[in-house]
Amino acid sequence: MHAAALRFDLHVPASRSLKAKRAAVRPIVDTLRHRYHVSVAEIDHQDLWQRAAIAVAVVAESKHHLTEVLDTLERFVRSAPDVEVIDTTAAYLEPEE
Repeated sequence: MHAAALRFDLHVPASRSLKAKRAAVRPIVDTLRHRYHVSVAEIDHQDLWQRAAIAVAVVAESKHHLTEVLDTLERFVRSAPDVEVIDTTAAYLEPEE
């Protein structure tokens, strides 16, 4: 088993309210969840208008597949309209031998 968590720190430059921020971030979260079948949640900056942080958890049968999925998710989030990726952080759960 191979697992990783990926954190995206996002800037929502056009947002002028929490409602506008949710309108920009929610489609990203929903698409990650339904298209890519991963666990995802908004994890930080819930009270800021122009900042968001989302985390994605992925489990895969091989390290190669895990890397492919993480790369795909990162490309998707970076291409999302209305948000800019400030930082991306990955944490890996190493399998026991």
